[in-house]
Amino acid sequence: MTGVNRAAVVMGIVLAGALTLGQARDGDAITNGLVWGSQKAVQGAQWVVAGVGRTISGFFNEGGASDASAQASAQRRDRDESDQEGTDFVWRGAVGAGQTVEIKGINGDIIAEPSTGRQIEVRAEKRARRSDPEAVRIEVVEHAGGVTVCAVYPSSRGRENTCEPGSGGRNRTRNNDVRVTFYVSVPEDVGFLGKTVNGDVLVHDLASDVDARSVNGDIEISTTGFAKASTVNGSIAAAMERYDMESGLSFSTVNGSISLDLPDDVDADVDAKWVNGRLETDLPLELIGRASRRSVRGFLGDGGPELNLRTVNGSIHLF
Repeated sequence: MTGVNRAAVVMGIVLAGALTLGQARDGDAITNGLVWGSQKAVQGAQWVVAGVGRTISGFFNEGGASDASAQASAQRRDRDESDQEGTDFVWRGAVGAGQTVEIKGINGDIIAEPSTGRQIEVRAEKRARRSDPEAVRIEVVEHAGGVTVCAVYPSSRGRENTCEPGSGGRNRTRNNDVRVTFYVSVPEDVGFLGKTVNGDVLVHDLASDVDARSVNGDIEISTTGFAKASTVNGSIAAAMERYDMESGLSFSTVNGSISLDLPDDVDADVDAKWVNGRLETDLPLELIGRASRRSVRGFLGDGGPELNLRTVNGSIHLF
């Protein structure tokens, strides 16, 4: 490996490691930094020759970022009798059509399914092996845009953790292994926004718009509305029946694949970039210019809102 390539590898490791570990300490940092960080990771990694990305991936498995990945893997292991269980939390309420139910977690999966009526139900299960599950409280904030439900961990460094909608609030934790799994029933025409750090976001058969975000976890979405998603260490699989967002949609990861089931009559401008992988499409993608080994620009149908697709170690599939 040449000196230039060694430098590129080091830069890629530092960037991806900082992205993963920095955000794993702060749940709300995902909101403003994740998409930007993923795009920068792609741009930096394009300096690396083919195959070096696999080396970077190896460093992920052996280096500092492995702590966060190991924590995410541990959450998926079968629970044993040593787990402590906290008191389950249940909230039921309603918001208007077009409003949003937002879930903010740190450690644990978020699972959303359709509601049988107009009522939202949020159930949270708390479990841990060392830490006290009861020390993590579940807060509900009703506001003009809908409702926000957070897993609020004990505060650290003298600053209080808070639950606020959108990019507001603060929620940092250290050395706390409490896992909070959210189960959410979402009515038709009520938007869903799910954010976690160490966990999957699984959204099944909704009839509304979906925005899903993680750092160490996979994302799965099926909805009759539109969808967008971002993660760092995980794959994205999404199926949607609408694509009419004027501002376009974005799907991004660093270590993972992207698989999108789009409407048959979709009109979109496609901007796809990857490093170690390829683009596969079952849809009639008209190229703009020449395709390169790591990027494609083109359009589906008559063209339209931009569809941004970004990964480093993984392939992209459109169908």
